[in-house]
Amino acid sequence: MKIKTYPDRISDWFSDRFSSYYWHGDREKKKVYLTFDDGPTPIVTDFVLKELTKFDFKATFFCIGDKVEQFPRTYNQLLEQGHAIGNHTQHHLNAWKTSSIKYMEDVEKCAQQVNSQLFRPPYGRITGSLTKSLVDKGYKIVLWDLLSGDFDQRRTAASCLENLKTNTRNGSVIVFHDSDKSYKMLQEILPQYLEFLKDQGWKSDSITAD
Repeated sequence: MKIKTYPDRISDWFSDRFSSYYWHGDREKKKVYLTFDDGPTPIVTDFVLKELTKFDFKATFFCIGDKVEQFPRTYNQLLEQGHAIGNHTQHHLNAWKTSSIKYMEDVEKCAQQVNSQLFRPPYGRITGSLTKSLVDKGYKIVLWDLLSGDFDQRRTAASCLENLKTNTRNGSVIVFHDSDKSYKMLQEILPQYLEFLKDQGWKSDSITAD
């Protein structure tokens, strides 16, 4: 069995060293920021929206441009329900394996579908030159300080939920995925986690571009 090779939680001492990115919100406020990557995906995104509505939570959806083109109805639901949206490239490109020119072209193509100055690099992978290009174009690059692990089919729902409950802090930016790959895990952990947040007095809000 493969060993998990990514951190569930990003420490503040680390994120403070890379201040070009938005890792978390105000640590003094009882508020978190739920984010969902890789959608919109019919059925999966619909499920997420229903759960968020139950708890009166807002979230931020980092959308793949190609999927927005395929599923405009689902994408429009995000906007209609007052959630924030962000650019996740047109084709979910890996910045470490793509030329800067091709990558920025892909970002701009996604921008034709997704009108937002929020940007999250797929896989959390970015380079210094791309960071400068994106910031120069006015993008706010959003990373995170807490991963749900919903994409990892080697993990159990119980371990993901325990990780979330243990590591949630004021201002946490939390990553989920509204994708087919994550749907089974999401169905198990998202309702329980949202209930936990509500019970513990946390609110969830969208990330803003300012």
